[in-house]
Amino acid sequence: MSTARFYPIGTPGVPWGDAERTAWRERQVRQRRHDQDVVPRVEALAEDFEIVRYGELAYGDDGYPLLALKSRDWRPELPVALVTGGVHGYETSGVLGALGFAEDHAARYAGRVNLLVVPCVSPWAYERICRWNYHAVDPNRNFGARREAAESSALIALVEPLAGRFLLHIDLHETTDTDATEFQPALAARDGKEPDRDGVPDGFYLVGDSETTRLDFQQAVIEAVRRVTHIAPPDAQGRIIGFPVIADGVIEFPVRQSGLCASLTGASFTTTTEVYPDSPRTTPDECVAAQTTAVCAALDFALAHAH
Repeated sequence: MSTARFYPIGTPGVPWGDAERTAWRERQVRQRRHDQDVVPRVEALAEDFEIVRYGELAYGDDGYPLLALKSRDWRPELPVALVTGGVHGYETSGVLGALGFAEDHAARYAGRVNLLVVPCVSPWAYERICRWNYHAVDPNRNFGARREAAESSALIALVEPLAGRFLLHIDLHETTDTDATEFQPALAARDGKEPDRDGVPDGFYLVGDSETTRLDFQQAVIEAVRRVTHIAPPDAQGRIIGFPVIADGVIEFPVRQSGLCASLTGASFTTTTEVYPDSPRTTPDECVAAQTTAVCAALDFALAHAH
């Protein structure tokens, strides 16, 4: 089937130019406010964390601070754990899960690990509930050799001084029905290709890095989350999003080659979470709880197995 039947911008088989990207951007409508939803919750944590303004986005007439929370009792002899959310701005539970972890769970790790929490990597997209940034670029494909997203470049610059010190990086994501109805067709139209036909996995799963496999780590996170929400089953071919399921709710691929955020730190323990809030078997609140549970389980395992 041609992309014309799936997306109203562009010519089937022809990658977008500036005019098409502008037309796409004009379709994006602000539906919520980063300065009302995220910034006040970050600022309310000022007693427990140092608030780091690691950059600012200037898109059209709008400006967005890029904010991170850094342990106030930072100790140079301790390892570092990075929690990221909102790399894809529309993935709400990632943003709320990172904030919820900082508010409700971070204190019990004080003195054991230095925490760096970046709850909303892509605030312009958060407001418009979309996957891409202002320029129709996916930040979660720009943490490798390609550097086209300001959101990604700013986060890379934030963590670079800490290279070699990361014990853990957990990147919080979700998949919604709009992946199939909007984002896959838009991607195909933008790149002049046919849209993928991947279904949306019904439940929580993890994406590990096949270059730095720690299956025991991934399984420990899955077992903790299983008590909160259901785990995504494989499809009829034993796959999730086209990749073989290597353990219940776990897939792997080389995330560095794909430029994914989870490749950012070279940490000993890395994973990307995915939940499905549109499932009839869960709720948005349950998905946020799954994210915070995953962060705590990942930290607990990493600290117990640190060398």
